[in-house]
Amino acid sequence: MSNISLTASMRSNLLSLQNTQGLMDLTQERLSTGKKVNSAIDNPSSYYTAQALSNRASDLSALLDSMGQAIQTIKAADEGIEAITTFAQQAKAVAQSAADSSVETERAAYEDQFNEILAQINAVAADSSYKGINLLGGTDNKLTVKFSEKENSKLVIDGIDATTGEDGLDIATAADWDSTVANITTAIGEVDAAIAKLRNWSSEFGNNYSIVQSREEFTENLINVLTEGADKLTLADMNEESANMLALQTRQQLAINSLSLASQASQSVLKLF
Repeated sequence: MSNISLTASMRSNLLSLQNTQGLMDLTQERLSTGKKVNSAIDNPSSYYTAQALSNRASDLSALLDSMGQAIQTIKAADEGIEAITTFAQQAKAVAQSAADSSVETERAAYEDQFNEILAQINAVAADSSYKGINLLGGTDNKLTVKFSEKENSKLVIDGIDATTGEDGLDIATAADWDSTVANITTAIGEVDAAIAKLRNWSSEFGNNYSIVQSREEFTENLINVLTEGADKLTLADMNEESANMLALQTRQQLAINSLSLASQASQSVLKLF
């Protein structure tokens, strides 16, 4: 090929055609990928900055899933507290009915009902777990919710003992209601104290729920900001790229026509012989 001589006009038109084809290839890549920066070669600064933003958005997305699961765990505990509160109020009503009765057999029946309600309270406390975490199953249970990659950006929710035991609601099993009203009065007092505890716990869980929910919403918005920032650095303007392709196709056709005319000029020399 080095022995083939091209006229200056043909070489100029050929170079223009090659440059146009290169631009068309680049524009075609942008149209197919939707990005103006597809690798570090295109724009190192924009590429690595966008990659860092996308990586953080991805990390936060993983934490966002964890926050969602934490909300469900808190909901499970709150549902448990609500059910236990209903049972406690029912237990109080039973105890009051027993106190109002002077018939020993009725008191005995109320005593059995009271103890059955306590058993249900313990069952609900044991069943209020979510994915292996039971915030009503004792103070050894904790829920740690991470909000970002920073170590101190988290919320630790301590579990409670929502059973009727001494470390929890502290409601004693009913006994000897046939013999004395004092035992019934004591039971009513214990239930009232337990209801107060349940309301306080419900308030605490509600506050923690609001915190996690607010952080979840903030994280969702931050992910959108990071993704939008990365897109602004890398995404192509499809309207602009389409217009560029049309202009390049026109330029290519003109270059082909010019190259053809230059070739014809060379061929006309042959007519002299």
